[in-house]
Amino acid sequence: MVGGEVAPGFEPVRDVFTDNFESRGEVGAACCVFLDGARVVDLWGGSRDMKACAPWEENTIVPVFSTTKGMSAMALALANSRGYLEYDEEVSSYWPEFAQSGKAGITVRQLLAHQAGICVIDAPLRLRTLYDLDAVATAVAKQKPEWEPGTRCGYHALSLGWYEQELLRRVDPRGRSLGRFFADEIARPLGVDFFIGLPPEVPGSRIARLRSSGPLQALKGVDSEVLRMSLSFLAPGSLMRRSVFNPFLRPSYLNRREYLSAEMPAANGVGEARAIARLYGVFATGGQELGIRPETVAELYAPAAAPPGGMRDMVLQADFLYSLGFMKHNPPVPFGTTARAFGMPGMGGSIGFADPDARVGFAYTPNMLSLWAHDDPRARALRESFYGCL
Repeated sequence: MVGGEVAPGFEPVRDVFTDNFESRGEVGAACCVFLDGARVVDLWGGSRDMKACAPWEENTIVPVFSTTKGMSAMALALANSRGYLEYDEEVSSYWPEFAQSGKAGITVRQLLAHQAGICVIDAPLRLRTLYDLDAVATAVAKQKPEWEPGTRCGYHALSLGWYEQELLRRVDPRGRSLGRFFADEIARPLGVDFFIGLPPEVPGSRIARLRSSGPLQALKGVDSEVLRMSLSFLAPGSLMRRSVFNPFLRPSYLNRREYLSAEMPAANGVGEARAIARLYGVFATGGQELGIRPETVAELYAPAAAPPGGMRDMVLQADFLYSLGFMKHNPPVPFGTTARAFGMPGMGGSIGFADPDARVGFAYTPNMLSLWAHDDPRARALRESFYGCL
């Protein structure tokens, strides 16, 4: 059932990975960890297809929802390192149309820290619209903030990716989309399989199909914070509900090729756990393999500062810290060992993070989706086992 390997001394991680199938309802998954640039954990197992019981294989890829945001943030970090954009510059200086509806003073840093107040997109977005990047840019540029930018934070669940998309298109000398920039400048040079906008040449047989837990199974062991977030999602008119219903992506939608092929830089990336861990491993060890300047690395490693209104997330109704497109290490999401760590979890349980102090890049990708919005018990058990080995 379980394939792959672990380096000597990391055998307990394999044991926990196996135990996830036996005691935590795992169906199919992969986990990979890089330590100081070397791959020390590379495991996969279970089934990638619920009906045919096709085995999860070494090159299986899977949709990872908001874990995609970390990959997109890496693209923006590379753009910063190359001098294409400055984090403290106003977004409208690169994209003049963005200044509409009271957004002229929003900086790139505020946008990437989920402080811009544009977590909701009111203009209807349909699947066909997502393929027209100009139409998406026009729609999101009109949006009015839900709070005074820079004063509070609130998770920009889907919208962040479209703002990042157009910002990168405006500053890239070649005018590439974020998915194309990521493929050309990050994925291909490092030889990793992660896609923001799935190319037609990738065979469907490689893609693990997502499945949602049943209601009773999903609620098993879920704490009060997750229940509160779930109730907020169900409440008509709540920021959480409004932020994910345009367009609303049911897990089953992400099994459809037409959704995976669109570029949604905040939500529909598809790839290997090995790719996510490799990329975070590069950033955890200084970013030299991508030519990231020390100044950009220092920005990524710096502890996050909460906005004046505090770290209470207006959308998720929990305390989070964000910086430069990533979540930062804090009690709800203990990515690594110190406040310098950063990463992104995805709906249903996937996660990737960089721990610069331990020089670790970690990733976990399942296809059985849980209700846990962060720190899924399966990923937590793997992370704790790995750090126990250190």
